[in-house]
Amino acid sequence: MEHQASDKRYPEGVLEVRRLQRTPFAEVHELQRALVEQRLRGEIGDVLLLVEHEPVITLGRGTERGDVSQARLPIVEVERGGEATYHGPGQLVAYPILLLPEGRRDLHRYLRDLEEVVLRVLSEFGVVGTRRPGLTGVWIDGRKVCSIGVSVRRWVTWHGLALNLDVDLGQYAQFRPCGLDATVMANMRDFVELPPTRLLFEVLVVKHLCDVFALELPPIPPPPAPAPGELPLYPG
Repeated sequence: MEHQASDKRYPEGVLEVRRLQRTPFAEVHELQRALVEQRLRGEIGDVLLLVEHEPVITLGRGTERGDVSQARLPIVEVERGGEATYHGPGQLVAYPILLLPEGRRDLHRYLRDLEEVVLRVLSEFGVVGTRRPGLTGVWIDGRKVCSIGVSVRRWVTWHGLALNLDVDLGQYAQFRPCGLDATVMANMRDFVELPPTRLLFEVLVVKHLCDVFALELPPIPPPPAPAPGELPLYPG
């Protein structure tokens, strides 16, 4: 019989954040698989992967084949819900590997919670994001800036959200993203002046994901003790 993770070798409610470099989708997909297994066995706590991918189109379980018949990019079929989407440079992708607690084990609520994370990130820039009835994701002025597609295995989540910061929107013209017209897709740069690096968006995603899911980051370890004969870095 399958069972939930019970070997608590980690503090509950603490989120480990792993910031990856630009990485091919297949490598991060395999990493997610491994982390889900470890989370189910209780070998790790909750983990958030932050990454940027090489150009690729991924197909969720709801994809209509005609939507990607003209695509020239590599195509990968995955386990998540939703339809076809694009990943590539200029996009912040977040994969939460979370064991949802008893009171949060509702897939629709989980999707709305991920949308809430992004809505709060946008509000930090004075931008009002919206939801669309019957659709998943986050929109600004009728254009879609964030795609969301997830999978849950025994209430451990994987896959996640992709926030367009400054992607090549022309890539979407190859297919129908999420079954929609490609012209609906947008970048954050269309609405705000972007900071020089993506780090601020990463920090804000972590902040608001912790707030929405009632998680906290591990404590910052104290500075190492000075070697004998050395002056301390922070004299007291």
